[in-house]
Amino acid sequence: MVQEAFDAVAYEAHLRSLSEASVRLSFNAFTDVPWDDPAYAWREDDPQFVLSEADVIGAHPWYQALPLERQIAIGMFRFAQIAKVGRQFEQVLIGGMMHHLIGMRTGNPEFRYAMHEVTEETHHIQMFQEAVNRAHERFGIDPQGAPTYFQRLAPFITQAGLYLPTVFFIGILAGEEPIDHLQKSMIRDGGRQPLISRIMQIHIAEEARHISFAHEWLAKNVAAAGPVKRFFLSLAYPAAMWWLCSMIMKPTRRDLRAMGIPRRVAREMWWRSPASDAHRREMFGDVRLLADRLGIRRGPARLLWTLLRIDGRPSRYRGETHERDLAA
Repeated sequence: MVQEAFDAVAYEAHLRSLSEASVRLSFNAFTDVPWDDPAYAWREDDPQFVLSEADVIGAHPWYQALPLERQIAIGMFRFAQIAKVGRQFEQVLIGGMMHHLIGMRTGNPEFRYAMHEVTEETHHIQMFQEAVNRAHERFGIDPQGAPTYFQRLAPFITQAGLYLPTVFFIGILAGEEPIDHLQKSMIRDGGRQPLISRIMQIHIAEEARHISFAHEWLAKNVAAAGPVKRFFLSLAYPAAMWWLCSMIMKPTRRDLRAMGIPRRVAREMWWRSPASDAHRREMFGDVRLLADRLGIRRGPARLLWTLLRIDGRPSRYRGETHERDLAA
């Protein structure tokens, strides 16, 4: 696909639109989530915690054969684990964004929208952690979230916002797209437990703006890159998608043990079965669409997409619902 020409006027208009939307519609972590409503409480006998096939755990026959109480317990831990790793990723995102903005010129409209995004991400972090706190207080659930190595490297990863900004924005998409895809799939399945559904609704609504900004920022900056840098970015793009998807979506060994998922079953869930491969490919329809728009999913890069098993048909438009082909 031929790379689209970049339109600077349309880009600035898009930034203004995103900034104005952030003012018109925004959420507060503690006033827009009814934390103390009895209907939103976590209960160990609540079947709404059973994972649907939108999640690779819920789609696996091992999980589906478990007694209801075990399905509920694993579902509760899984929601807490995703919330914990989402909180940790967004902390890194904020740190990198602050490095990215520190020397930005006066009058750049990117600064205003980026700060709206950071403000919203702080509320997401508080929502996610408060959900984990409730699970811990009620049931002793204490997920690790991100792997230890990621937590220790986080202060250094944030430096990419200053020194490797294009790679940093690729990383933003690589982290945001899988969680956004999973949450949308769960909502389409009819939602989950009321508290979890409310958190997902808020996150999806605001994350749409964040993902849109990352798409347009990359369109601007990849268009301005020379051939050597473009070649490097064409390889970094699928590699970052594969790495961060696995880091965010696959629980750590400690969390797998806490859920009681055998290692053999975990290997099938992530990503050594046709069904799990189909789940992972689904997550990246939108990022494949962007890669084609940028003209960086071809040549050696296309081979890397295939080797990482994240290639496939791009979305026809952002947010398209892809049919899950579990037999592929």
